[in-house]
Amino acid sequence: MSLSSVRAVLRAGEARAWALAELSRPGLTAVRHPLGFVCLPLERQGGEGVCLHLWTDSLAHAESTTSQIHCHSWDLVSHVLYGQVRNVHAVVSDALAEATHRVYEVVSAADGDRISPTARTVRHATGLVEIFGPGDTYTLTAGRFHSSVVPEGGEAATIALGRGRPGSHDLSLGPLAGGPHHVSRQPLDATETALAIRMITAHLT
Repeated sequence: MSLSSVRAVLRAGEARAWALAELSRPGLTAVRHPLGFVCLPLERQGGEGVCLHLWTDSLAHAESTTSQIHCHSWDLVSHVLYGQVRNVHAVVSDALAEATHRVYEVVSAADGDRISPTARTVRHATGLVEIFGPGDTYTLTAGRFHSSVVPEGGEAATIALGRGRPGSHDLSLGPLAGGPHHVSRQPLDATETALAIRMITAHLT
């Protein structure tokens, strides 16, 4: 599976059928992502990755140790399968005495995320708020601070495609006085993974 082949699926309007086929794959294991959704990894090859993301209150969430405002080291293409997703851009400005947050670098590995404070302190304000619904596809270039928000009590699922951009870093805004730490990714057990798959499948059929 390549990003170009999945993009072709999206252009052809076959995202729902493609997602249903992928959900029937044996051996899928979901993980709780610290940004508040459940991730079903489908492919990771070189600097490219394909996942299904599920926002639901029916499964326990992982808690972020920084904040929901982050930027990726990769270019994102996101397709909404169902529900509503708001892509909230953050306008981030360097600040010293009036800083409200510190920038943290996030380095992900198989055993979780290594989160390290940088010397950069900032303030931020809400910028453009984009609202996307079923069938919508949006893009976000690496290095753009944002947060992905689902209305309270709402449910949504997306196909997320990522292509790494050399020289970029995964960053998150967090507390000014926080220290370096490691966050383990929390896999869902077989029962919870099966529930996540059933929930997405039910919305697509």
